[in-house]
Amino acid sequence: MGNPVVTLRDLVFAWPHHEPVLEIPELTLYEGERVFIKGPSGSGKSTLLSLLAGIHTAQRGTLEVLGQSLAELSASSRDRFRAANLGYLFQQFNLLPYLSVLDNVTCALTFSPQKRTRLLGGEQKEARRLLAELQIPSALFERPVHALSIGQQQRVAAARALIGAPPLVIADEPTSALDTDNRAAFIRLLFEECDKQGSTLIFVSHDPYLEPLFGRVESLPALNRRSTC
Repeated sequence: MGNPVVTLRDLVFAWPHHEPVLEIPELTLYEGERVFIKGPSGSGKSTLLSLLAGIHTAQRGTLEVLGQSLAELSASSRDRFRAANLGYLFQQFNLLPYLSVLDNVTCALTFSPQKRTRLLGGEQKEARRLLAELQIPSALFERPVHALSIGQQQRVAAARALIGAPPLVIADEPTSALDTDNRAAFIRLLFEECDKQGSTLIFVSHDPYLEPLFGRVESLPALNRRSTC
């Protein structure tokens, strides 16, 4: 087992003027793991990911990501930390519709000199490699991303999350628009790229059909003392 990538201790998070959404006594995730975090809609999955990414901060407890206590960082420092160390794959992809496929991938490097230093052959070369590995035809590289199919857009979003070999890749239900066969195929491609780059993957979903593909499965309702599910 590798070094801890995520360490939670007695974490409590609440939205302003509300009861806590999350109370997690303990959770540790390790280097190289492929972790599936499951739970029904409304169970706090996306909230947990926002804490791991430093978008929000907990009211109490300890949260360390890659050995860094996020509570000790200012908001701007958390932004820089996220840009340098995380790749984030969103449920709705969050692509820029009128930029080209290549520009959508390389824009992830705009605010991250650390990711750029990890590139072996330059931004364009690495973007092209990732897109090819994720089965995007080269004829589409200069096309605006809105002209692609949903499945192709999903893989472009994955390339954007993976470029620069981030130590931690977070995926927030990115397969919800795909059928079962395409979901499984996409996850296998995602695993292959994470393995090549040495990235740890945290994948959140409420889809039970995906669980067998992962080496570790965690139920958020079971982890969360505040769960009502």
